[in-house]
Amino acid sequence: MARVHPTALVEDGVVLGEGTAVWDSAHLRGPSAIGRDCIIGEKTYVAYGVAIGDRVKLNAFVYVCTGVRIEDGVMVSAGTVFTNDRYPRATTPDLGELASSDPDEDTTATLVGAGATIGASAVIGPGVDLGRFSMVASGAVVTHDVAAFHLVAGLPARTIGVVCRCGPPLLRVGPGEALGDHDDLVCDACGRRYSVTGGHVTELGS
Repeated sequence: MARVHPTALVEDGVVLGEGTAVWDSAHLRGPSAIGRDCIIGEKTYVAYGVAIGDRVKLNAFVYVCTGVRIEDGVMVSAGTVFTNDRYPRATTPDLGELASSDPDEDTTATLVGAGATIGASAVIGPGVDLGRFSMVASGAVVTHDVAAFHLVAGLPARTIGVVCRCGPPLLRVGPGEALGDHDDLVCDACGRRYSVTGGHVTELGS
């Protein structure tokens, strides 16, 4: 069964998978779904309509807004903020009424692919997707989609390399430089092999 800290607020309609741990002062809104063997860190907020896969780690102070879907095996480090509104305003145009916080036609969706990592204090812009096993550096502000296995950093975030499934970089480039094409990149840590063609990373057989 799931383990929920006594100070956590888990609303009706939240589904927690077997073995998932929800730590102190987290707030999970319903309806939402969180898979098996996940960690939801202290003071983390998960909005309604969010779907989280299995074996996902959300560290402390993570903000996950409506419209976000996180696949299996994703790491979201402390202080990460997801966003979902391209044109946010507090009020109606005449300043006469508080604007609704409910989703509308400008609310965007974000997909975080399986195995991806998001570094501490990163900001994920509205409507941005992160590819499988991609890696976002700490403090990055991500304004465009990130391709699978790409390493991005900066403000705005740009590709600065390619990473292995196990994490270490296979290739690094300077800001604004192309990755180039590579027939056979081998991970020094685990021996997995990859090719890169036109920025697309392909896993190769052993």
